[in-house]
Amino acid sequence: MNSYHLLVVDDEPDLCEILQFNLENEGYVVDIAYSAEEALKKDLSIYSLLLLDVMMGDISGFKMARMVRENPKTSTKPIVFLTAKTSENDRLTGFAIGADDYIQKPFSIREVIARVNAIIRRVNDGNKSAKSEIISYDTLEMNPINKKVLVENSEVSLTKKEFELLKLFLENRNRVFSREEILTRVWVDEDGVLNRTIDVNITRLRKKIGQYERNIVTRLGYGYCFED
Repeated sequence: MNSYHLLVVDDEPDLCEILQFNLENEGYVVDIAYSAEEALKKDLSIYSLLLLDVMMGDISGFKMARMVRENPKTSTKPIVFLTAKTSENDRLTGFAIGADDYIQKPFSIREVIARVNAIIRRVNDGNKSAKSEIISYDTLEMNPINKKVLVENSEVSLTKKEFELLKLFLENRNRVFSREEILTRVWVDEDGVLNRTIDVNITRLRKKIGQYERNIVTRLGYGYCFED
């Protein structure tokens, strides 16, 4: 069994049970909600994918999807609409909200499973790709894709130049960079940048990365490096 947790939101109990049965046979863990209101009481951040009916009660699938997208904890969750609304405008509305797929009723269960598998696979491959880009040293991690830096799993806020300095040092540990080299790599095509500017940015960077400040060392007369 895989570890992916899905949520089916539809006001047709029979359809929910059919989807749950078949998706669980595929190896997914599947929860059901019979309305958007019921679904929104759940912790949506735990789900790997949401399957939403469009035409439901006071809160439609479209409205719920907008709420999901506006919440930072769920903004990237894959959403698949299951709906009898088949007009081009309806489909365009769904995709404009941020749907990953739009499946028209009546549908083949095999088609739903195939599309869910494809989305889960794509998201998983994307996560693997992002993880492969991570540059790390002990509990210091930086992700060049989303521009985040973590120290012991706590995010550190860096300026663009501080981020680029840290990236340069982590990718070239134990190599000493002169101020001139740092200028050509971090302050590309910027004129009038003083050596003092580099020193100030490195001082700020050291303060922000906690225990790893001692790893950024000064080699008098030569420059700076990140030392193991």
